[in-house]
Amino acid sequence: MSILVDEKTKLIVQGITGREGQFHAEQCMRYGTK
Repeated sequence: MSILVDEKTKLIVQGITGREGQFHAEQCMRYGTK
């Protein structure tokens, strides 16, 4: 199964809590994830 994404693809992330969650959320945003 292929998943096709591009710069217009939207992403939903659930359950980000705590220090580790904050770290990974910030990394995603720095990478350009919206």
